[in-house]
Amino acid sequence: MTNELIFIIHSSLLSLFVLIALSLGKEALVALICLYGVLANLFVTKQIAFFGFDATASDAFTVAAILGLNMIQEFFGAAASKRAIWINFLCLGVYTVASQLHLWYTPHILDYTHGHFCALLEVMPRIALASISVFLFVQYIDRTLYGFMQRKFGSRYFLMRNTIALILCQLLDTILFSFLGLWGIVEHIWHIIIISYAVKLLAISIT
Repeated sequence: MTNELIFIIHSSLLSLFVLIALSLGKEALVALICLYGVLANLFVTKQIAFFGFDATASDAFTVAAILGLNMIQEFFGAAASKRAIWINFLCLGVYTVASQLHLWYTPHILDYTHGHFCALLEVMPRIALASISVFLFVQYIDRTLYGFMQRKFGSRYFLMRNTIALILCQLLDTILFSFLGLWGIVEHIWHIIIISYAVKLLAISIT
């Protein structure tokens, strides 16, 4: 199975999970957004070949998280959306602290996993700090932009409002996070930015 087909399936499933969470209520949506935030941080350092270019493996999660946030604001109001942002901020902070505490434990002589955890989590403080800062800022911008369009159009044109918010916020997210979180970790940073944003646009079109 190709990476391109996997990505289409991945993005579709993440969007489907957002709709399922919406049917379960506000709390399920908030929990899912927080889970997507943690998974995006965990998977962001894996580079994949995508249509012959380098890309990261976590772009679908950030798009789906913003989609979930827009759903909260659409159906449960701006106050619920703001609360979801701060809950997500807390969860990312807990994940960052917990991942570093995990590395501090001295492994048993028979343990064979510590090296793998180190490779995966040693860069996590920088990535998580960048992610927390950027995600909080971008979600605030999304909430403000989406709220403006909601006041202007009411409940009409949901697809248009959601798409515009996703396109603009993901551009901002891609540029800021790439420089703050990935500079010096991955190669070809501008290449990553362009391809990552193109991948996010594809994910937006799938959602």
